[in-house]
Amino acid sequence: MDPVEGHASGFRARSGWTRDHAAALERGDDAVAPVFYPPESDPAEDVHVWDTWLLRDRRGRIAEVGGHRVAFHLTAPADLLPGKRHDVATIRYSYSADGRSWEVGEPVFEAPLGQRQWAGSALYDDGDLYLFYTAAGRAEDEELTYTQRVVGAGGGNIEADGGDGLAVTGSWEHQVLFEPDGERYEREDQSRGMTYTFRDPWFYEDPETGTTSLLFEANVPVPEGSDACGGDPEQQAFNGCVGLAESPSGDPLEWELREPILDAVCVNQELERPHVLRRDGRYYLFVSSHRHTFAPGLDGFDALYGFAADSLRGDYEPLNGSGLVVTNPENAPYQSYSWMVLPHGDEALVQSFFNYYDFAAPSMDAVADLPDAEQRRRFGGTMAPTLRLGIDGRTTQIRGKLDNWHVPLPREDLPPLESALFEPSADRPRGPYGDGLS
Repeated sequence: MDPVEGHASGFRARSGWTRDHAAALERGDDAVAPVFYPPESDPAEDVHVWDTWLLRDRRGRIAEVGGHRVAFHLTAPADLLPGKRHDVATIRYSYSADGRSWEVGEPVFEAPLGQRQWAGSALYDDGDLYLFYTAAGRAEDEELTYTQRVVGAGGGNIEADGGDGLAVTGSWEHQVLFEPDGERYEREDQSRGMTYTFRDPWFYEDPETGTTSLLFEANVPVPEGSDACGGDPEQQAFNGCVGLAESPSGDPLEWELREPILDAVCVNQELERPHVLRRDGRYYLFVSSHRHTFAPGLDGFDALYGFAADSLRGDYEPLNGSGLVVTNPENAPYQSYSWMVLPHGDEALVQSFFNYYDFAAPSMDAVADLPDAEQRRRFGGTMAPTLRLGIDGRTTQIRGKLDNWHVPLPREDLPPLESALFEPSADRPRGPYGDGLS
């Protein structure tokens, strides 16, 4: 890849998601999820649940503790307007013995950093529990602020609660792991974009090289007046990237910044929740992104996007030619978000949260125009059905779906594939205006 001309430090990430790639985005059958509906019962009915991550070991394998898989979620009180949930987000845990029935626990931390916590990852390492998360805002600020710092918390434990359950405990110690350097990663005061990102840490130790890494979402500095994006200042403001830090010692709380492994300069502002699945000698890098974070002149979707390379650092090429792996149906474009790909034998599983359903306005901004009761009704606020994903080289295909909150381990068999995965769009309940709004 050629360097981004005018870049502050004269480099570009080794791989780029280009405008040519993104111009090929379209809703093909292999990438469109079926219409989702609310679950019959919700184990977390007292809270909104959105971004979720499973407890894993150093190699990215799903960990089991006392016969349970453990998940962590961003949560907020269920009576809160859904659009306000990010302002008060706290991390809770849940656990399940069978991947179907879940018990939801209390908030993990008593005194985390920041005004609220955004997404991250969790490591279970020989009995030691580490959480990596985004500290949004600063606790000492009187006003709500959006400064983002990558934080690590050590000293955690998972203990039996005296019955069949588990409890996450510990004398947690929180520390900022690193902050943007202004050269490889944009500082907040350098940003010209609609939003600023330095968040979503995801731990991974490469089984091939033994390198201990932390992936995260960030932005690449693109100075005003540079030649990037043909000199178009509006496109230059869209500069998302997947960042990389490494721990030379393997210590989960000691990190050094490295160059990004993928950028979307001129294409997209947010490459959220980056994570990797390694299969057949390839590294599959996945991110979530929104329709509204694509640069002018590009039409994308709220979707899971993916890239493949022969090493963790690249060079990455978009899956399916454009990068699109999973998106929502056209008549329910915001029904799920924040996808996470999990290993499962010859397939992969894609877990996400149930977002706004029975809603198909051109923009998510229209949610705010609905009465409060309608905003709450149309927001799922729970885990979405899990999708089954086939991966063959650089192509992917949605093969089926499981129930809401069904997250099988790789050793657990999947049910037979359904013969009719997709429900006809015409059968979906619609608002009286035919656009999902009532």
